[in-house]
Amino acid sequence: MTERSVTHATFVIERVYPAAPERVFQAWSDPMVKAQWFKGPEDWDGEPAELDFRVGGTETNSGGPEGGPIHTMKSTYYDIVPNERIVTCYEMYVDDARMSVSVGTLEIKPKGEGTLMTYTEQGAFLDGLDQPKFREHGTGELLDALGAFLSA
Repeated sequence: MTERSVTHATFVIERVYPAAPERVFQAWSDPMVKAQWFKGPEDWDGEPAELDFRVGGTETNSGGPEGGPIHTMKSTYYDIVPNERIVTCYEMYVDDARMSVSVGTLEIKPKGEGTLMTYTEQGAFLDGLDQPKFREHGTGELLDALGAFLSA
C-alpha cells in the first residue's frame, strides 16, 4: 500500500496574449474552440472532452499514451464573470488513483491591444502521485498552446 501524504502548493502563471479579452475567454468557454488547444501531447490518445460551461457545470477531459496510464481531469465551475474571471475546482486522476485536488482561478484583463491572463492554482497533491513543479510545467505548456492558437 502506498504511504498516504499530501503536499500543498500554490503557483501563479501569467501570459500576455495578442488577442482581445473576449477571444481569450471564448478559448476557455466554447467547447469547439477549447478542443483545438486544450489537449495532451501529440502522441496521446484521448476521449472527447465534455464541457458544460456554466456555474455548476462540469468538464471532463482524459487521455494518455498508447498502453496507458490514462490521465483524467474532472472539473466543476464555481464562478464565471464573462471576459474577466473563471474559478474552478478540479480533480486529476492517473488511471483510478486521485492524484490531486485544486482550485484554479483564471483572471483576464486588457493589456494594450491584447490580454493579460493570470492563472493561479492552489493544490493538494496526493500520495506522491504528482508534484507541484510537474503540474506548473504542464499548465505552462497548455497556456503556451493557447498562446500559439491565439496567435495563428
